[in-house]
Amino acid sequence: MMTRKHFLTATAAASSPAFAQTKPVSRGVRFKVGTQHIAATSPKSDAALRLMAAIGVNHICSGEPSMTPGPAWSVASLKRLREHVESFGIQLAMIPLPLSSTPVTVSAFKATLLGKSPERDRELDAICEMVRNIAQAGIPAAKYNFTVLGSVRSEDTPGRGGSRYSTLNLKVAKEGAPMPETGVMDADRKWETITYFLKRVVPVATEYKVKLALHPFDGPVPPPHRWRGVTEVLGSVEGLKRFITIAESPYHGLNFCQGTVSEMLREPGKEIYDVIRYFGSRKKIFNVHFRNIRGGLGNFQETYIDEGDVDMLRAMRVYKEVGYDGMLMPDHVPSLDGDPGGERQFTYTLGYIKALIRAVEAEG
Repeated sequence: MMTRKHFLTATAAASSPAFAQTKPVSRGVRFKVGTQHIAATSPKSDAALRLMAAIGVNHICSGEPSMTPGPAWSVASLKRLREHVESFGIQLAMIPLPLSSTPVTVSAFKATLLGKSPERDRELDAICEMVRNIAQAGIPAAKYNFTVLGSVRSEDTPGRGGSRYSTLNLKVAKEGAPMPETGVMDADRKWETITYFLKRVVPVATEYKVKLALHPFDGPVPPPHRWRGVTEVLGSVEGLKRFITIAESPYHGLNFCQGTVSEMLREPGKEIYDVIRYFGSRKKIFNVHFRNIRGGLGNFQETYIDEGDVDMLRAMRVYKEVGYDGMLMPDHVPSLDGDPGGERQFTYTLGYIKALIRAVEAEG
């Protein structure tokens, strides 16, 4: 039982210089724990921001202010969003452009994704204006997808404790016919749309110092196979290597979804670390979706962070090795009855990431 004398003695020791010297210090680890999908101002998003602040998550990527051009993308509106996030003690470190992981059929930027001029020039003018406004609002980075298919998946499969894992098994997945909007879209046509986009948008991002971070195609299929008539060239490591060389700029890089890149590999538990080194050493990783999978190319499950094939502590050590200094955040957590929005799943994953960061810090 602690007496008053014992309590005072312990308190004095804790406030002494000798005790202060035993506190852990950061030793060269500069990345941050982050999260995503927190929308603009609303009671629900405010509750999420309060939770993030309470558990020590001080950097976020927001949700899209709007999926179409308009007032939500004005400098004044974006600045209000940033200041609102900052009022919780959190930095708005990244924002999504309205080029998401949904299929082209629901995109407001169909001509950009399909390569149809002159409509895509008008769409790209709007994207460039968004980038300028993001910069003027004081937001340092934006992420985006460049897919026409959306995410390719088969049916979910059972996971730990009654949860469900997002899964792709190409042997059982239902491909379907080519979409009328796309028809057959081979690699050359796909690269043309990507290059046209980058040549227009990256110079603006460079001038205004906004980092543009591409999310790779999620649900890669083994080359040279097309899916629904489309060759999604950003679904392979070689495709991403080519991508970063187009319109070269320190503001042109990747929203490096470690889970998606692992899906491109036949043995991600062995191969992913050198892939991180390749892009990280070239300073092309602007954000990390720090998630794990079981399986590999053409047959995988998106698991809990602590049970997939990738050693996540080893992966974090590689991010430290290459000098990565951005966010590491959850993505695609398993689904679970009683947690429809995944808040508990995200919170668990954030705690795991924070513990891994602390472990890497302690290694010196």
